[in-house]
Amino acid sequence: MNLHTNHLNLRPCQMSDLNVVHQLWTEVHVRRFLFDDRPITLAEARSFLETSIDNFANHGYGIWLFFEHHNDRIAGFTGLLHASPEALSLIFGTQPHLWGRGYAREAAAAVLDYAFNVLELKTVVADVDEPNQASIRVLEALGMTQTGSAIANERPLLYYKIQI
Repeated sequence: MNLHTNHLNLRPCQMSDLNVVHQLWTEVHVRRFLFDDRPITLAEARSFLETSIDNFANHGYGIWLFFEHHNDRIAGFTGLLHASPEALSLIFGTQPHLWGRGYAREAAAAVLDYAFNVLELKTVVADVDEPNQASIRVLEALGMTQTGSAIANERPLLYYKIQI
């Protein structure tokens, strides 16, 4: 289930990625909007990877890591998480030193293409912290539209959806 774009290679997370993924997910600028600005434990990161590996094996989706073509260091992550019986939820994040290069949009677009054309999904959803303007721009560039808002864990969230 490797995916490729003009600038990136994507592959499913593996347990051997645990330490580097945990480091990315606890990076202060990444976790700000990913885990409500809470550093997750290594055990929590392991649980996310175990769920992803299981979902890939049983359902064909999970969390992909993405890499620049010329580099073997993780540039970021994207993927699909179980959100509801009707839809999967799109997630993404990029190493801060690579922000502004369009990698989140490019990687997430590849996952959406996979979701609609391989998994044959009809709907994908996403949620984003309202202050996270960069991720909102990515979701809107992908063709997702805002469907609602809420306060979750004392943080304003926006909900997005794309359907084919």
